[in-house]
Amino acid sequence: MLPQHDAMPVAHDHSAAVPFTLRPFQNTDASAVARLVTEGVRGHWTYTEAQFRESQDPARRRLVAVRGDQIIATAHLYPFDPATPDALRLDVAGDRVALTPLYLRLLADLPAGFSRLLGVTREDFTEQMELFQTAGFRNAWQSWGAHLPLSTFDFERFWPLEERLFLQGYEAEALDPEVPESDWEVMAALYAQGVADAPRNPTTQMRKLSRNELRDVIRREERAFVVRLRGEIVTLTRLKPRGQEVDSEMTVTHPAHRARGLATLVKADALQWAREQGFRTAGTGGTVLNLPMLRVNTRLGYQVERMWITWERTV
Repeated sequence: MLPQHDAMPVAHDHSAAVPFTLRPFQNTDASAVARLVTEGVRGHWTYTEAQFRESQDPARRRLVAVRGDQIIATAHLYPFDPATPDALRLDVAGDRVALTPLYLRLLADLPAGFSRLLGVTREDFTEQMELFQTAGFRNAWQSWGAHLPLSTFDFERFWPLEERLFLQGYEAEALDPEVPESDWEVMAALYAQGVADAPRNPTTQMRKLSRNELRDVIRREERAFVVRLRGEIVTLTRLKPRGQEVDSEMTVTHPAHRARGLATLVKADALQWAREQGFRTAGTGGTVLNLPMLRVNTRLGYQVERMWITWERTV
């Protein structure tokens, strides 16, 4: 952690008479930082004061820029993800004139054991995009998000697909959480196949789940939908309710049954259930490299939003 006395005045780009000071984050800054970070993501998520606390972890560092008695910007550096143990993530928010000084201060005192920095921002988060573009980061990966207003979803469009697949022996259904262990074994194998096959980048890494972990998370907080062929599960998708929205967690089809429309059918079945349950929107996303799933979601009526960019810089 940077010591509390390690604060330095930095001249404002527009007026040297109005400097700002950089210093480590303090718990009393939490409310202002929550507001800045929420504004930085354009309200896409809402952050609360309780989410920001001082950390004694030497790999986690947050600075703030202060002008007078106001916090005008913040920067946070922390380990990206267990799946990318060599990477630190940089998040910034607030007045753009303070972002580069904050970044340079963090860069001058990086924790040991990391070889690269990653930043993630949506393409319309202007101040973050400008920082990464000018600070030597490369536009390494692109991801997409999409939403579907469930009031516009009409399952009748998929009746011909459902009938064609039914005549081939395929049937879609909501998963009964009390299915036998043999079904959980099949679903765990399907999930592992999906993790292995799915194109990925650091922001779309799939967490590996054992059979018991998959069973527990579905029973605890999700709804799963499957397609069976003569009783055998060959396609799986999962929805996680979040307030008035449901998010897709993963859709996977056994390799021997792909390119038949099973992913489209099972996701349509799941969306119909969500609409009937009163959910208002459905969300999904992934890397732009996953073209088959992009096509599926386009058929279902998802509206793709602005691109998410993952920036990378070696250190």
